[in-house]
Amino acid sequence: MRSERAKARPGFTLFEAVIVLSLLGTIVYLGTSSLLSLIPKYKLECATWDIRSTLNAARYKAIFENASIRVKFGAGQWETEKYDETRKAWVSCSKRSVDGVRVEANNSPLFTAQGTVSGLATITIANAWGVYKITLAISGRIKTARVS
Repeated sequence: MRSERAKARPGFTLFEAVIVLSLLGTIVYLGTSSLLSLIPKYKLECATWDIRSTLNAARYKAIFENASIRVKFGAGQWETEKYDETRKAWVSCSKRSVDGVRVEANNSPLFTAQGTVSGLATITIANAWGVYKITLAISGRIKTARVS
C-alpha cells in the first residue's frame, strides 16, 4: 500500500531539475551576450539625442533670456555658456559628456537673442557602432543624419 502512495505523488527528480536549470542558464547566457552587443548603439543614440537637445535648449534660452549662448565642444564633452555682460566673460551653465563616444565639432555655435546661429557648426558623434552628424543652419535649424 505504501508503494502505491509513492507512485501517486507528482514531482521532479533531481536529474530533471538540473537539466532544466542548465537549459535556462544557457538561454540567459545567449540572451545577455546578444544584448551586450547593442550597448554601443544605444550610447551613440543617447549622445546624439543629448547634443541635439542641448543645442535646442541653448537656442531657446538665448531667445527667452535675450542673451548670447554658446555651446563648446572638446575632449568628448560639451558645455553650454552664457555671456555675462557685467563681467564681459563667458559663464558656464552646464557641462555634459557620454562615455563610449567621440564628439568632435568644427566650431562652437553661438546662439543670438533672435534665435539665429553665428559660428555654424558640424558636430560628429562616433563610436564602434557608427557615426552621426549634426549640422546647424544660420536660421537655427538643427539637422541630424546617420553617416554610417
